[in-house]
Amino acid sequence: MKAESIILAIAGAFFGLIVGWVLGTQQARPVPSAATMARPESAAAAQAEQPRPLDESRVQTLRATAESDPRNAQVRIDLGNVYFDAERYEDAIVWYKQALAIDPKNTDASTDLGVSYYYLDRPDEALAQFDRSLEMDPKHAKTILNQGIVRAFGKQDLDGAVEAWQRLIAMSPDSPEAQAAKRALDSLAAAHPNLGGQQQNTPKPGAQKGK
Repeated sequence: MKAESIILAIAGAFFGLIVGWVLGTQQARPVPSAATMARPESAAAAQAEQPRPLDESRVQTLRATAESDPRNAQVRIDLGNVYFDAERYEDAIVWYKQALAIDPKNTDASTDLGVSYYYLDRPDEALAQFDRSLEMDPKHAKTILNQGIVRAFGKQDLDGAVEAWQRLIAMSPDSPEAQAAKRALDSLAAAHPNLGGQQQNTPKPGAQKGK
């Protein structure tokens, strides 16, 4: 799964304490704030991290492999990742879909596809794709974290976001994804003490259950 597949960032005053970050199976690196992700005309947008330039040479190499090996799902995922890194989300979607046509049970590719939809301001499609990911793997932590993020930032469904994040914390309390969910809930609780009953149900920072 791409490092960019998990995006948690600032969303106005309610999420002012959440630092923008991404988490994936390969690496972690900063990403623009949620204000930037919404593409407003603001100083924050001007300061956003620039996308990586498209690696045309790598694209050509991967395309050649894909053409010569029509049943190779991984090379299509790699192409989707290259386009994702360059913020060419429409192109990323094409390749993630091709990969899933070959390997329909690939949860990581399914979730990366959902994140691509989100970045194209298509939150309903993103959430539907996450649902498909969770049908494959109901305990896929990155998908559940993303589900909460898109509910909060894409649909303004804060109760739904709280439900997803609390479910993630209960399921995998020591995971990096659960730690991110805790930070999100703590920041949200500071502004909305009664939202989703999270004051009673959310563990305090640093208080983690054993595995």
